[in-house]
Amino acid sequence: MEPSLAFFVIVLIVWVFSVCVHEFAHAAVAYWGGDHGVAQRGYLTLNPLRYTDPLFSLLLPVVFLVLGGIGLPGGAVYIDDRALRSPRWRSAVSLAGPLGSAVLLLALAAPFALKLIPPSDKSLVACLLAFLAGLQATAVLFNLLPIPPLDGFGIIAPFLPVELHYRILRLGHWPFFILIVVLMQSAEAAGRFWDVIFRILEALHIPPHLFVAGFRHFRFWQ
Repeated sequence: MEPSLAFFVIVLIVWVFSVCVHEFAHAAVAYWGGDHGVAQRGYLTLNPLRYTDPLFSLLLPVVFLVLGGIGLPGGAVYIDDRALRSPRWRSAVSLAGPLGSAVLLLALAAPFALKLIPPSDKSLVACLLAFLAGLQATAVLFNLLPIPPLDGFGIIAPFLPVELHYRILRLGHWPFFILIVVLMQSAEAAGRFWDVIFRILEALHIPPHLFVAGFRHFRFWQ
């Protein structure tokens, strides 16, 4: 297999694994919070087939990876909110997913932070780790936006007035799709988003130019 194609395949495999970790974190906290049904539904197994939604787990994330290098969150875990012991647990369940992604981000950043990969390293491995770390950074930031159906909204939803909560839910996925359009069409919005991502990478001692180089390797057909 050619290096560029191998790069592409590895990114997709790691991304699927990261989705599993993200959704497993949701399920684990839900189990601790009182929803023991997540175990019966197979959500505590890290099995990709248990978390896969054809549109939001496969198609849209791959499209976003290819077009913009953004790790679009996209798993499918059913949580029985009625079984959770309190609104705080419902909030914690939503927070758990981004925290799981953040743990992966830190693990991928460790070789850079520990100077195992020097800033001057431009090898394929360095670009791969930087790109994978950047994808997790985008997933964390994206997921924490307080817009349904993202986890950021799930974190604050249990504490919103009931009427306001249901009024927002009636909007369906439209706020999310509007956000996507804004990021794709507004250079200013996209610029601010990537500025935050690059600041996160720099804070973790990952040179942003390695992420950009990794994105180029990922799009091997260009």
